[in-house]
Formats: sequence, C-alpha cells, structure tokens
Amino acid sequence: MTGELDIIVPVREGAANESLRYALRSWAVNLPHRRVWLVGYRPPWADNVEHIPTRQTGTKYRNTTAAMRTVCEHPEVSDTFLWANDDFFTMRRQESMPVYHRGPVRDVEAYYATRGNGAYLRGLRETRDLLVSLGHEDPLSYELHLMLPVSKAGMLNALEIGRHLDVLHKRSFYGNLEKIGGTQMRDVKVLHRAPRTFDTSTPFLSTMPDSFTNGAVGRFIRDAFPQPCRYEARRRR
Repeated sequence: MTGELDIIVPVREGAANESLRYALRSWAVNLPHRRVWLVGYRPPWADNVEHIPTRQTGTKYRNTTAAMRTVCEHPEVSDTFLWANDDFFTMRRQESMPVYHRGPVRDVEAYYATRGNGAYLRGLRETRDLLVSLGHEDPLSYELHLMLPVSKAGMLNALEIGRHLDVLHKRSFYGNLEKIGGTQMRDVKVLHRAPRTFDTSTPFLSTMPDSFTNGAVGRFIRDAFPQPCRYEARRRR
C-alpha cells in the first residue's frame, strides 16, 4: 500500500526550491504516504520532513546514486519507498502509485540520439549493454519523470552490479533486474513555457525550472495547490 511507503526526494544544495514546495503540497493532498525524506539539502521552510544530509561533490549522476545508496541503507526508511524528484507533481488523487515505464530502451535511445551525445545518452547505452549482457535482451526504460516504487534490497543489488558505470540509469537497471513490469506511458515532463503545451487532465506532471517559474504549466500547478501543507514552516503562498 502506498500509504505505508515513504517518499524520498534528493534535493540539491542552496535552492529556494518553490517547485519542491508545490510538489509537497500535491503529495499531501493526492498521494497517501508515510513520511517524506529529503536527501541532501533541506530548505529552511521545510517542516515535518525527515532529512538525511549527504555530500554533493560529484556529478549530478554520482550525487543521486550516492543519495540512493544512503537511503537504501537507512534503517528507518520503509523497505519499499517511492523515489521522487523535487518537480514531480501528483495532480489527481491516487490511492497507490502504479509502476510505469517508457517502453523499450531502444526507442528511448533513438529519441535522445537526435538531441546529442552527452553523458546521459552514453549512460543509457552502457546501462542497456550491461542489461543485455545479463540476459535482458530488450530492456525497458523506467526513466520517466514520475515516482517509482523501489525496494531497498533490490536497488542495493542493482547499484552493486552497476557500480562500475559512472552514469548508471538506476531506475531502468533496477526495474529490469527486478522485473517490475508496469504500464507504458509517455513522459509527463513539460520542457517549455509556451501556453497549453501540456495535458491538463493528466494525473501527473513534471517541469523544468523555467517552465515552472515562467510557464503556463507552473501557473496551472500553483493554482491547483494554493494552500500551504503540513510540510511548510512558513505559511505563505
């Protein structure tokens, strides 16, 4: 049951993080859960949350991997938890968090190959190749901007097997090793600020910093959750 699970959020150092404020509001209203843990940085306005400080001296990939390992080794975190980002918004009531995937990695690779050859694409390919070598001939991608239910033991096993990859696609590697299945869906991240370039009926949304601050999607999210929640010490909109 999702209501018995903790929500885990890696948070970068130093940000005011208004997107996190509204993500917390959305979860408080729409997603039953046990506790929220912020891993890394804790904004001064955050209240009634658990906090695990971590060093953030590496790349964003290494930082989130370190955060994931720390969470999985923490005795007070629920054995299965929901792995989130600070810009994941639950827009409609969910009694539990389903498992979703993005389809075959080969299709996701084809999409990102049109956008350059950076570290993310290299990590995707290396993660795919490692999965294929382990017998997962056509692995699925779980690299969606949605919460993912994660078992601590399963993720620790995935991190150990993939420890030699510096840009391990943790969600996909874990999801395939653990054979979690799920339902395919399109990614919900809204990249641009242009008005109405997103589905207002979707149960989930995610944003970029600019689209949240300056875009129609950010206004839509802020209008949906105008009231402070139990995770805010400063009662302001």
